[in-house]
Amino acid sequence: MPETLSKHRILSGSALKLIAVITMLIDHIGYVFYVFPAFRVPLFTALGETVTLYFILRKIGRLAFPIYCFLIGEGLVHTRNQVKYLLRLFVFAILSEIPFNLMISGSWLCASNQNVFFTLFLGALSIYFYMNIKNNLLKTVLMLAVLGISAVLEADYGTAGVVVILVLYVLQGHPIVQVIAGYSLFSGGIYALAAFIPINLYNGKRGFIRHPLLKYAFYLFYPAHMLLLVWIKKLLA
Repeated sequence: MPETLSKHRILSGSALKLIAVITMLIDHIGYVFYVFPAFRVPLFTALGETVTLYFILRKIGRLAFPIYCFLIGEGLVHTRNQVKYLLRLFVFAILSEIPFNLMISGSWLCASNQNVFFTLFLGALSIYFYMNIKNNLLKTVLMLAVLGISAVLEADYGTAGVVVILVLYVLQGHPIVQVIAGYSLFSGGIYALAAFIPINLYNGKRGFIRHPLLKYAFYLFYPAHMLLLVWIKKLLA
């Protein structure tokens, strides 16, 4: 990496995780509390759009998923055991489903949507097949099967989310192409592109998240924060 470029790579993987977690929390605050009028009061108009608190929070939240997509590829590459990594994603997808259902529908069960951990798991699985299956025909069949499963599950961000995870992995080292692909694939559009600023400041280092308890705390934050937001909403209702 050229020295002039590498000196600007100031964000570790841990820093990227923190940015993703914070922007996801901001996004979900907007989503959960949209029912309260204060979140829908027009603040000003910009570029032909009426800006509300809800609008601001959700647009900030568009940064989270692209960063998570990028980190999934990094995690799978650097983990000591790829199978355990995949299993961990799947377990947290199961654990997060009830909190996710409560957040989006107020019910314990919601068959029409599944939480984003399923998307992250399937995206990681597609990368696993891409990395480890040598037979191109078998690799293609397995990856298409993953896409089929994602379509049936209707997990958060859908099949496009799985594709994004794989594409960002394949395009590592090509930041301009990553940005173009991101703009083409992300539902967040122009707002999601802001995520590629911290992604391209990534220095390849692990960062401060080293202890296993701290690592699992970031996984647990996903179901825990949804339960907390649902509880606060009920208190305020």
